[in-house]
Amino acid sequence: FASVHQVYVYLCFVLSGHVVLHLVLYSFSGGWSPLTSDRYQWLEVDLGERTKITAVATQGRYGSSDWLSSYLLMFSDTGHNWKQYRQEDSIGSFPGNSNADSVVQYKLRQPAVARFLRLIPLDWNPNGRIGLRLETYGCPYTSDVMSLDGSSAGLVYRGSPESRQTSTEVISVEFKTQRNSGMLLHAEGQEGHGLSLELDRGKLLLLFTQGGGSSSDPQRLASLGSLLDDQHWHHVKMERRGFHLNLTVDKHTERVQIPLSVGAAHSLSSHPPSVSKKNFHVCLENLLFRGLNLIGLAKNNDQHVSIGNVTFSCAESVSVAVTFPGPRSFLQLPVVTASSPGGVSVGFQFRTWNKAGLLFTFDLPQQGGVVWLYLSDARLRLQIHKAGRALLELTAGSGLNDGQWHSVELTSRRGHLTVTVDKEEGGTATANPTFPVAIDSQIFFGGCPSEDDTKECRNPFNIFQGCMSHLTLNNLDVDLIRVQRKQLGNYSNVQIDMCGIIDRCSPSRCEHGGRCSQSWTVFHCNCSGSGYTGATCHSSVYEQSCEAYKHNGNTSGHFYVDVDGSGPIKPQLVYCNMTEDNTWMVIQHNNTETTRIRASPGVNQYSVHFHYPTEEEQLSAIISQSEHCQQELSYHCKKSRLLNTPEGSPFSWWFGGPGSGHPQTYWGGAQPGSQQCSCGLHGDCVDPQHYCNCDADRNSGLLTHKASLPVRSLVLGDVHRPGSEAAYRVGPLSCRGDKNFWNAAFFDKETSYLHFPTFHGELSADISFMFKTTSSSGVFLENLGIKDFIRIELSSSTQVLFSFDVGNGPLEVHVNSSVPLNDNRWHRVRAERNVKEASLRLDHFPAATQEAPADGHFHLQLNSQLFIGGTASRQKGFRGCIRSLQLNGVTLDLEERAQITPGVRPGCPGHCSSYGSLCQNQGRCVERDNGFQCHCGPSAYTGVFCTTEVSASFKAGTSVSYTFKEPYELMRNNSALPSSIYSDMTLKGENVSLSFRTFQSPALLLYVSSYYREYLALLVNKHDKMEVRYKLDSSGDAEVLKSRVRGVANGQLHSVSIRRTAHAVSVQVPRTNTTHLTNYDCLDPDLSRLASLGFTGCLSVVHFNSISPLKAALLHPDTSPVVISGPLVQSNCGSSASANPYAAVNTHHLSGKTFSGNRNHPGFFLNTEDYYFAFFDMLKQKCCSFSRIGFFGSYVRQKRKKFLFEICSYTAKKACTKIRKVNLILG
Repeated sequence: FASVHQVYVYLCFVLSGHVVLHLVLYSFSGGWSPLTSDRYQWLEVDLGERTKITAVATQGRYGSSDWLSSYLLMFSDTGHNWKQYRQEDSIGSFPGNSNADSVVQYKLRQPAVARFLRLIPLDWNPNGRIGLRLETYGCPYTSDVMSLDGSSAGLVYRGSPESRQTSTEVISVEFKTQRNSGMLLHAEGQEGHGLSLELDRGKLLLLFTQGGGSSSDPQRLASLGSLLDDQHWHHVKMERRGFHLNLTVDKHTERVQIPLSVGAAHSLSSHPPSVSKKNFHVCLENLLFRGLNLIGLAKNNDQHVSIGNVTFSCAESVSVAVTFPGPRSFLQLPVVTASSPGGVSVGFQFRTWNKAGLLFTFDLPQQGGVVWLYLSDARLRLQIHKAGRALLELTAGSGLNDGQWHSVELTSRRGHLTVTVDKEEGGTATANPTFPVAIDSQIFFGGCPSEDDTKECRNPFNIFQGCMSHLTLNNLDVDLIRVQRKQLGNYSNVQIDMCGIIDRCSPSRCEHGGRCSQSWTVFHCNCSGSGYTGATCHSSVYEQSCEAYKHNGNTSGHFYVDVDGSGPIKPQLVYCNMTEDNTWMVIQHNNTETTRIRASPGVNQYSVHFHYPTEEEQLSAIISQSEHCQQELSYHCKKSRLLNTPEGSPFSWWFGGPGSGHPQTYWGGAQPGSQQCSCGLHGDCVDPQHYCNCDADRNSGLLTHKASLPVRSLVLGDVHRPGSEAAYRVGPLSCRGDKNFWNAAFFDKETSYLHFPTFHGELSADISFMFKTTSSSGVFLENLGIKDFIRIELSSSTQVLFSFDVGNGPLEVHVNSSVPLNDNRWHRVRAERNVKEASLRLDHFPAATQEAPADGHFHLQLNSQLFIGGTASRQKGFRGCIRSLQLNGVTLDLEERAQITPGVRPGCPGHCSSYGSLCQNQGRCVERDNGFQCHCGPSAYTGVFCTTEVSASFKAGTSVSYTFKEPYELMRNNSALPSSIYSDMTLKGENVSLSFRTFQSPALLLYVSSYYREYLALLVNKHDKMEVRYKLDSSGDAEVLKSRVRGVANGQLHSVSIRRTAHAVSVQVPRTNTTHLTNYDCLDPDLSRLASLGFTGCLSVVHFNSISPLKAALLHPDTSPVVISGPLVQSNCGSSASANPYAAVNTHHLSGKTFSGNRNHPGFFLNTEDYYFAFFDMLKQKCCSFSRIGFFGSYVRQKRKKFLFEICSYTAKKACTKIRKVNLILG
C-alpha cells in the first residue's frame, strides 16, 4: 500500500542495563506516502516477534509538504484481530506533526506488547498528502505460554507438605480467549476452602467455596473486567493478605474481604475439570504462584506440576471482525446465486450496546419488495415490505444489547422462512411466506450509503453501531480481508479486522452507587436513590450540615446531611434543632431514656452498649467539623458509687470516642482524666471527702470533650450490694457550629492571594465556595500546569467564568446573572468537571454545561501551587470575601493560612445583608461572628426565623390583661425587658392583627380602651359574622364595621387585620365581600354581655402596634405587665398548616380607602383581662352602670361586690388625675 520501497533497520543497544529496540523506517523518496490520501490507508510494521513497545515518533516526509497531524495506533500478535491503543482508556487519536521536519514523540503510558504495529492516518496537511517517517521504541519480550483446549485438567500444581506457610500469597497470569465463560484458576487451602477465578459473560468473577464437605454454592466476592473474550491478552493478579484480597484485572483493582481463612494454598489448578465449563479454550502466559513460574516448571516436568492436554504455544483461530462506528457506516456485498433458486441464507454474529439499529437489508428479486433485519428495543425484528405495505413481520430474542456476541441466521427454503438468534440458547421465529424470499443482487450490512442515486438501499431505522463477524452468504464465508483491500464489495467508515467495542461502564464512572448504562458512544448514570446528582452522580444533593440548611431558610426537622459533599462518606439522616441562638445537629442512639439497673445474682458489673445509626466515618466527620459537641451523661444512684478516689481504681467507667471507644473515668461536667464528677471539680459535693454525689442523689452533666464523644458503652460496678439502686441516661449526641461553613478570608488588595498545594482532580473535580464583593471582576481560583490549567473568575459584575485546559484546548463555561454580583452579598458558586461534561452553577440560576469530547477524556495535569483570590502573575486578583471553599469535598482552611499572609484577613463579617430577609414578621437580623441571628422581640412570632406562631387555647374562665404604661414608668424599668412589652403611647392609629379559631357565637375577641373613654372591640356577633366596633370620641357614638359573610365560628383558622389611621379604618377578613359602617346609639351593654360569656377557642399571633401581648403572657409573664386568670395553655392550635384552605383574598372599600385581606397571613386570638385596671377604666367613666362589670368575664363576676366597693370609694376626680392607664382586654 506504499508507493515507495521501504527498508527496515533494527538496532539493538544497551541503555542503563536495559535492552532497547530502536526501529527506524527509511525510504529512498524521504518517507512513506500512499498513492491515495484517505483514511483507509495504513502502514504496518512486523517486528518479527512479540515486543514491548514503549514509544513512537513521527516525522513528515522529507523535503515536502506531506505530514500527518493525527493518527491511530493498532497492535496485534498475529497480523489479525487488531486492537486500538487508547490513551487513558478512551482517547484513541495521537497528535501528529505540524510540519515535515520536526519529530513528535509519544511515550505510551502503558507499554504495548505485540509483534505487529499498524498506523492509520486520520488527518494530514490539507495542502499536501499523507507523508510519514516513523520510529518505534521498545524492548524484547520473553514469556512462557500455554494453550488449553478444555478437554482435560490443564495444569495442576501441588505444593509439598513442607512448603513455607505464609499469610501473603500472590498469583498472577495473563490470559486470552474467545469464549465468554469458563473456569480460569482454582486455588485450594489445606482445610478445603478455595478461591476460584471464573469467566462469566466476559467478566471475571472471584468465587469462594467452603470446604469441610459443604455443598453450598460458591459465594461471589467480586466481579471485575468486561469484554474479556476479545482474544487479547488480559492481566490478572490476586494478592491475599490474611482475610483481605486484592483482585486486579488489567489496570483496575478491587479490595475484597474473604469470609473465612483460606490458609496457604497447597494446590493450584488452571481449568479444573470438576468445575470447568466444557470446551473452554484459553491461552495462559506467565502463570506465577509464590514467585514460581508454573508454566516453566511444567515444561521442565517438575514433580509438583501435572498437565493434561496442553500445548506450549498459543494457537489462535483467525476470525475477522468488522466495526461499524457510525453514523455513515455500511458494508455492501455482492451475493453469489444460491445453489437452490428462490432461497437465501444469511448468517453472522454481532455485539452492540445499542437497542436499535439496522443489521442488514436487501431487495427481493423482480421488485418483489425489500427485507429489513434490524434491532428494536434490543429485540431482533424482520420486516418485508412492498409498495409501502408490510408483507411479513417476525420477532425473536431479547436483551440483545448486552455487549455479548449473538449469532443470527436467516434461511428461506421452499416457502419456509426461519430467523434464529443464538441457536438453541436463544429464540426462533418462523413463517411460511407465499412469495419467494431471495436476495436480488447485493446486501447492505449496518446501514446504507449516504448518497444512493439508484435507491438500492433504504434504511428507515437507526444505523447500526457495533461489531459483526463470521459473515456467511448462502453458506459461503465472506472474506473480509478482500473487502478491506477493495477486491470485494464496498464499504464506508468501517474498521475491518478488529472489533472496537468499549465497555464504558467497566469500571463504572458513575460514583456513589449510581447505575451505569451505555450506548455505543456514551454512558449514562442513573443517580436516583443515591443522594447525588450530576452526569456522574458526583455532587451531593444534600447540604453538609444543619448550619447550611438553616441558611437556606429551613427550620427544625429531619434532614439528610452529607458531611463531605462529593467525598466517599454517605449521607445520613439527622435531626436539626434550629433555635434562636444555635443550630444543633442531633444524633440519636438506641437508648436515650432513663434506664433503671436491676442487680443480677452473681453479676458484679453491669454493662450496656449504645448503637448509633450513623456509620463511624460519619460520626467522626460530624464531630471534627463542629465547633462544639455535647452529650448528657446522668447517673442516679443510691449506694452505688462511681469513683473511689482520684488515685484509686474506679468502680464504674464508660467508653467514648472513635471506634469502640477508649475507657473514661470522668463524668459529666468534669474534665478528661480527672476521675471526678462535676461536683468534685467545683468543690461542692455533698461529702467533701468524695468526688461524686452518688450516695446522696445523682451525678449529671454534659460531656463536652470532643475526643471522648460519642459515648459508646457504660460499665457500672457498684450495683450489687444490698440496697443499691441506680439508673442512667445517656442523651443523644448534639453538635453545633460548622467550622467548614464559616471558614472565610477577606482579600483587601488585588495583589493579595493565598496559596495551597497543587489541586489533584485528574478525571473528576468539583469546586464550591461562596463569595461577596463590591468589585466587578477578579480571579477566585487558579492552578496551572505545563499546558493544563483550571480557573474560576468573576469576569464581569454579572458573569462567573469557569475555564480549564486538559491538553486538548481551552474550554469555557459561564453563567450570567440577572442581578449584579458585586452587591456585597453572599453568592454561591459550584463548578464540576468530569469525564462527561463540565458544569457551572451560580446561586439558584440554571446550571451551564459543556459536554466533553465523545472520544475520550484527558487527565488534568497540574503542577503549580493552587492560588486562591489571585493568580501567579498577581494580576486580576479578587477583592472581597471567600468562604466555605471546598475541593472534591475537602475544605481548605482559609482562616489559618490568612493569619500568616499579608493582605489577607481571616473571617468575613456582615451576613445580614445576605440572610436578613430570612427574618420574618418584623424579626430583626443581628450580626454574629459566624452567621446571624433573628431577634424576634418585636415580633408576635418566635422561632429561628420568627415564623413560629405563638398561640394559646382559651376556656370560658381564661383571661389575659395587658396594661400599657406611660413613658415615665417604662423608663424606670430595666432595659433588658423583652421588646414585646414596649408600646407606643400615642394612639392616633392602631395596627392590630390576630388569628382565631372558635365555634362560639357571639364572642368578644379583643377590647382596647383608653383614658379618654375611647375603645376598640373585635367580636363575632350573634349572626356568626365578624364585627369591629370603634369609639374614637368619648362624646360621640360608636361605629360598627361588619362582614356580610357568615360562618366565621366554624372551627377553622381565620386571620384578621385592623388598621386605623386618623379616622380611616381598614379591616382585612378572609372571604369577606363587602363591609358596612353602621351607627349604634349604645354599645356598652352589648359588650358587657359578650364579655360575661367569656371566650372558648384559640388565639394566635396577636399584634397591637409594636407589642405582642399574647407572646408576652406566654413567654415573658414575669417581666411583662400582664395578668393571667384561669388556665392559659400554649399550643399549636393556631398553626397555619391547619388554616382554612378555602379562605380567599377580598378587597373592601370604606371612606374612600381600599383594603385587602390575605388568607395566608398567619395569626392568633388574644384574650386579655385585667380586672383591676378595667374597673378603674369604669371608674373613669363615672362608675354608673353595673351591667358593664360583666364585660370582664367570669373571674370578675365572682369578685364583683368586693371591687365595686373599692372602686366606688374613689372619686371620679382621683381616677382622672392619678390613674393614667390604657387597657387592652381580650375575651
